[in-house]
Amino acid sequence: LFLVSIRALGAQTICRPMGKHRIMLVSDFFWPGFGGVEIHIYNLAQCLVARGHKVIVLTRCYGDRRGVRYITNGVKVYYVPFKGVAFPPGTTTVPNFFLLFPLLRNILIRERINIVHGHQTTSNLCHEALFHAKTMGYKTIFTDHSLFGFAD
Repeated sequence: LFLVSIRALGAQTICRPMGKHRIMLVSDFFWPGFGGVEIHIYNLAQCLVARGHKVIVLTRCYGDRRGVRYITNGVKVYYVPFKGVAFPPGTTTVPNFFLLFPLLRNILIRERINIVHGHQTTSNLCHEALFHAKTMGYKTIFTDHSLFGFAD
């Protein structure tokens, strides 16, 4: 996510970094769960921090793991108080549409987030966060980790 602004002045081109970002990674799947999406989000967070960006993770609670925790390199993890339910694609939150909104809005404003990046097709938390963030004018990104195609 190193964005570069390019402006041509005759034969000369000027490139400059557009600044550091404050990124929220969102998914029902994160540590202490263990799988491909969980590892991907953890590694992505670490790489973004190494590039100088501020990263937070928003995920569901796991057992007694609720509230705010910090992991390696100062990545802040918000374990929101929504329990997972075992569905065929994995344990995810039940779709609730508007229960997440007040908490999400508070976190987005408090952390001064400018990009919301959701992960996994089967994550209800991801889709709800992206819906609300886009409605509030934030830049959003979705990464599909499934074997589902868009035509399925």
